[in-house]
Amino acid sequence: MRARLLATVLSLVVLLVAGLGLPLAMSVASSTGQSLFLDRLTDTARFASLAQRPLLEGRPELLTAELRRYTEVYGIPVAVLNQDGRPAISSGDVPGAARLNLAEAAVATQVQAALAGRHPEPGPALLPWAEETLVLAEPVLIDGDVRGVVVTASPTASARSNVALWWAFIAAVGVLACVLALLAALPLVRWILRPVRRLDEATGSLVEAVVSGRDVVRVGDGGGPPELRQLGRSFDRMAGSVAEALAAQRAFVADASHQLRNPLTALKLRLVNLEGQVDPDAEEHREAAVAEAARLNQLLDGLLAMARAEAGAGEPVATEVAPVVAARVADWSVVARARGVRLWTEGDLEGVRVSSPPRGVDAVLDALLDNALKFTAEDSEVVVSARVTGGMLRLSVRDNGPGLRAEELERATDRFWRSSAHQNVPGSGLGLAIVARIVARVDGTLELDLPDGGGLRVTVGFPVIP
Repeated sequence: MRARLLATVLSLVVLLVAGLGLPLAMSVASSTGQSLFLDRLTDTARFASLAQRPLLEGRPELLTAELRRYTEVYGIPVAVLNQDGRPAISSGDVPGAARLNLAEAAVATQVQAALAGRHPEPGPALLPWAEETLVLAEPVLIDGDVRGVVVTASPTASARSNVALWWAFIAAVGVLACVLALLAALPLVRWILRPVRRLDEATGSLVEAVVSGRDVVRVGDGGGPPELRQLGRSFDRMAGSVAEALAAQRAFVADASHQLRNPLTALKLRLVNLEGQVDPDAEEHREAAVAEAARLNQLLDGLLAMARAEAGAGEPVATEVAPVVAARVADWSVVARARGVRLWTEGDLEGVRVSSPPRGVDAVLDALLDNALKFTAEDSEVVVSARVTGGMLRLSVRDNGPGLRAEELERATDRFWRSSAHQNVPGSGLGLAIVARIVARVDGTLELDLPDGGGLRVTVGFPVIP
């Protein structure tokens, strides 16, 4: 947008400079040509006056010396023709002076007009590229009769050079005006676009800030036109309302999940206590109710975990990775042995620290190991591997379960989404969604892929702290 505004300003300045400069340039060319015409007309008229006596008396020697001297000084050939159009007096051939060719069409036209008693008229504007000779023919009048014609042929190179210099000066002033206008427009355009830039930055970070629970960047009154400042204030109010609404939603989910756990636990205990106390025909329904209560309890746990992950639980902190991985793998190894699964780690994490939310690495490993052990068959293995590359810690958990279809990888991090092939496996569909929210808090990465040999590999990236 800045480029377009600058282009608009520059276009207007160019049009203004052209509107002023072109008429000025043509005026310079016209005035220079007019001045040259008047100067040469004065000389030609003087020679026409001096030629009266030599033509009457037939004594060309009275004027020849003066014409020759004029040609030697100014380089302008002069010829006096009688009333028949034949040369009577001439300045002759002077080295370095122009030549007068009476047979040229332009000269012949001027001579015929002068013999008819017409005086020379100004020609068009003198343009730098018009390599023309200024030909003037002044009638020699004696007692009102045309007795001859004085013809001069003036070179215009010097005058055209002056016009070219003036044009170059006007062009330089125009370019300078455009440059100064552009330099003056830069701070003006920056001032106009400052609220737009801040609004663009705030808009880009709005979704991430709201989802991650961070404060929304405010546009505020950072300068600029009043209309754009008002737009910034309106955006701040809108962003604040969105953040408050989402915070209230998270608080409701967390509070509702927490408040429902107590009656749900009591309900589950009552159902368990009814074992052996109900009619045998109703025992199947009691067991189904206990299973649904357990599933609902698991779902509430997932909602609470999701609410904590989205709330952020504080600003990111530096986390020593090695002890966290060792502790979580040790705890989950008990579950792995009970299910007949080998759980082991690879990679050197000694001294590696990453930026993560408080207990974020713990929550990520818990969610990934829970999924991996849940779907891994007996007598197989789950591998936790780690490597540091490009300033990021790549922490991955690979299982040997049924995995997912390639087209399902993108949806795996959606809330409550579960593959149609895993509907019989207990779960809430919130594990990977929680992981995605945690890594988003620190601008981390989450990747899912299907490694060779089957299973699913989930890789999370945390920024490494040097």
